[in-house]
Amino acid sequence: MSIPNTTKREIPPTHPGEMLREDFMPDYGLTTASLADALGVTRQTINELLRNRRAITPVMALRLSRLFGNSPEFWLNAQHSVDLWESGQIFQKELNQIHPLNAA
Repeated sequence: MSIPNTTKREIPPTHPGEMLREDFMPDYGLTTASLADALGVTRQTINELLRNRRAITPVMALRLSRLFGNSPEFWLNAQHSVDLWESGQIFQKELNQIHPLNAA
């Protein structure tokens, strides 16, 4: 049995870049350069991700999950939450004009 989540979220979800910056990098003693090297990407890519200016892609989720031993879904779900939140804020006016249908 699932519990529907109909409560509107009041604060934005945590960006995966912030999770990396605040939780993962300190725990593993990583710098921007060492994380970039470990993932096989540029420092610019990591810097943009850490500053919440870049989204987690499926390929980046696979890289991060391989490095940290968690699932790619963890990273993609975090990004998905951020994307939905931001879209809901940007398009709130248009979305409020849509009236839900009731089944007959």
